[in-house]
Amino acid sequence: MGLELYLDLLSQPCRALYIFARSNNIPFEFKRVDLMKGQHRLEEFRKVNLLMQVPALKDGSFTLAESIAILLYLVRKFKTPDHWYPSDLQQRARVDEYLAWQHTRIREKERKVFLLKVFLPLITGEPLPPEKLQGAIEELNVVLNQFEEKFLQDKPFIAGKEVSLADLVAVVELMQLVGAGHNIFEERPKLAAWRKRVEEAVGKQLFQEAHQAILNVKNLTADQMAPEMREYTKQVLLIPVS
Repeated sequence: MGLELYLDLLSQPCRALYIFARSNNIPFEFKRVDLMKGQHRLEEFRKVNLLMQVPALKDGSFTLAESIAILLYLVRKFKTPDHWYPSDLQQRARVDEYLAWQHTRIREKERKVFLLKVFLPLITGEPLPPEKLQGAIEELNVVLNQFEEKFLQDKPFIAGKEVSLADLVAVVELMQLVGAGHNIFEERPKLAAWRKRVEEAVGKQLFQEAHQAILNVKNLTADQMAPEMREYTKQVLLIPVS
């Protein structure tokens, strides 16, 4: 049995995996797990990932959760080009540094803006209070400044002269904001130039294909969600963002 990747391209970690596997010609079977329909909470998927989250990997009898762990597994199993996860000690440390930082910084702040702009109005049917969004955007701008000053600096890519896993993970996180109607690349020329370099490195067609769903996310309607997912999502949303 070949490699299986369980993905929903609405999810930024799933897109990073999809782009990485496709751009490196890694053979895999795409197993779509529709988050809107709550398929990640079904018993069938729970057998693959007890955590009931995407992405997930199945390689024969071996299963693996968490996107960063899966990316590193693919790097090692398929011996992908060195620039993705450099053998040079210090360049690799730069990649590790960003991957460790992003979970609670860019991803956390981006997620809050995305939930406020897309899913809160979708679930509640009520307009978003401007002051609630403004606070989230201010928090986001703090970490974006840190990203530019600490991680990107004046380099072409995070680890130096070539694209790495750090760049791929970062750019799909920020594209989530574009899908929510908050195009940070228009506001930040340095990020826009870096995004273009990453897009060219992985292939423009593949990049656009992977982001098609998220760029159309504002067309989603509440009735496209399974009823139990609407209620579950409403409870989750109203706690952290209220």
